[in-house]
Amino acid sequence: MSGVLDALTPAERRLVKAGAPPKGSEAMKATLTRDRFSDPEWIFERKLDGIRCIGVSTPEHDVQLRSRNDLSLNGRFPEVAAALAAQETDSFAVDGEVVAFEGSATSFARLAERRRHHVPVFLYAFDLLWLDGFDLRALPLRTRKRLLGRALRFEDPLRLTPHRNAQGEAMYEEACRKGWEGVIAKRADSTYGAARSRDWLKFKCEQGQELVIGGYTAPQGSRIELGALLVGYYDNGALRYAGKVGTGFDRDTLRELGGLLRARHSSECPFADADRIRERHVSWVRPELVAQIGFAEWTGYGRLRHPRYLGLREDKAAREVVREA
Repeated sequence: MSGVLDALTPAERRLVKAGAPPKGSEAMKATLTRDRFSDPEWIFERKLDGIRCIGVSTPEHDVQLRSRNDLSLNGRFPEVAAALAAQETDSFAVDGEVVAFEGSATSFARLAERRRHHVPVFLYAFDLLWLDGFDLRALPLRTRKRLLGRALRFEDPLRLTPHRNAQGEAMYEEACRKGWEGVIAKRADSTYGAARSRDWLKFKCEQGQELVIGGYTAPQGSRIELGALLVGYYDNGALRYAGKVGTGFDRDTLRELGGLLRARHSSECPFADADRIRERHVSWVRPELVAQIGFAEWTGYGRLRHPRYLGLREDKAAREVVREA
């Protein structure tokens, strides 16, 4: 054990074990909550509207950027991989979010434009999971954050995610006032686990989540390719209908989606509750594409109110999409 790990206390050193670097699928996930609180035992970070990314550097291999479902993100964000490769230390795993900005707010819709043209991106790092061959995930969060600040050099496009101590309610009010997506609350002494946990909580200013595309309606008037997407989520292995999404598209997006949807054409409706669907002139597709959808709220009938399309997600498998509650 050397370098920044020398600063660990004897008790902390006993928690650190030699081991392999983590995979993207081992990313810790936050649980959505309606509670808003302040607590000195918690820290609070800005909720970023981007793509989760675990960056792993080892002496034996080039830097690898991994999504939540272990897909490589190197081709999408080569500048981030290059910045991590330029670090003085060559053995680390950092957890963070790749984002693009629309003004002062992070925007998934803006990030999705990278599919068509160059958009500046940044990796906001918020956790250090592995360093110099040692697994740090059993250490308390505050300790991991202290090591993160010492282990890496933060210059664009790498940024260290700031956090606030104790004052969660004030930060949530600020987030909503400034048009941010929300706040992530994290128990300050929590370890890092490869699952969804209530040690990390999401305070959302606006509803939004991933949903699976199961079909689309025909375009009308001057609209091209499609009128609206029919989306849903999995519940006990069955795809449940959540409603249609007819806004949030420009012409380039419609052309891109049209090609992707035609390639997945299906003669069968993928929704288990097809009797709830009242739309006419629907084309069904294999439920493989995952879209990020913003909306006002869920109705009492389990439908989306005022939904809008934000972009496609490649970092989550369709079968993993469930309704956040």
